Amino acid sequence: MEYLEFELPIKELEDQLDKCKIIGKESEVDVTETCKQIEKKLIATKKEIYKNLTAWQRVQLSRHPNRPYTTDYIKALCGDSFLELHGDRNVKDDKAMVGGLGKIGDQSFMIVGQQKGYNTKTRQYRNFGMSNPEGYRKALRLMKSAEKFGIPVLTFIDTPGAYPGLEAEERGQGEAIARNILEMTRLKVPIICVIIGEGASGGALGIGVGDRVLMLENTWYSVISPESCSSILWRSWEYKEQAAEALKLTAPDMKKQHLVDDIVKEPLGGAHTDRETTFLTVRDAILKSYEELQKLSPKELVKKRMEKYSNMGVYKG
Repeated sequence: MEYLEFELPIKELEDQLDKCKIIGKESEVDVTETCKQIEKKLIATKKEIYKNLTAWQRVQLSRHPNRPYTTDYIKALCGDSFLELHGDRNVKDDKAMVGGLGKIGDQSFMIVGQQKGYNTKTRQYRNFGMSNPEGYRKALRLMKSAEKFGIPVLTFIDTPGAYPGLEAEERGQGEAIARNILEMTRLKVPIICVIIGEGASGGALGIGVGDRVLMLENTWYSVISPESCSSILWRSWEYKEQAAEALKLTAPDMKKQHLVDDIVKEPLGGAHTDRETTFLTVRDAILKSYEELQKLSPKELVKKRMEKYSNMGVYKG
């Protein structure tokens, strides 16, 4: 188990609890009461820490190496029913963007999402979750197929941004993202987007236009990362904590600004501490959203979606 800097008091108490249990097993000393006191203190400390998280601490949690990624959600929600589909029919198959058909319960979904790696080898293979233009074109191809067969679209957003390399720009990175945004606004099937980690810049928006945008509690969604914002404004990464606060990128901030529809509660300590509970909560949130959306006709879906995004950023003085 890896701990972030602000979680060190929790680590100390968990270490104490482990030692206490070992002493109880290896000797005849009754440590039951001591263990109970440590457990009580541990729960109180966890509640205190996670109740008062700063924006930067939530950013750190969203990047936790043990946090579940897109393929983890797909495996947990769809089991063996998921059929991955590859390629954009133009350049190649982008490994940073996964997509295919899967069933959640009795309902089929076209699932698309960014995928990060678990270690150095898989991170390079997945390009650190940063998609090239062919990734966005693959996503659009799958979404248009879903529209053709009347299948709802489900996207999982978790990216530090679209790949900024020269070759990506040469193949039309900006155009690919802009095309996706345009086409998603008028797709005639329900679209549910779930931010499961980092939601950075146009890289997230390329699969982020939905009828329902759900955001996990310890994730972030912004036009720029705190580090990049800090380096632009202060010419240094040292002010990333102030940048995170100023960007208003947390789930409560996004909900308050009406940029996301619902916040999905995470287990105490983050999604990685209790994956099974997280998967069940996300599954319920997705099915609840779909239940509401399936009642609308294609024309109503598009109309409401267009109205929703047209109203964003409107300021009434």
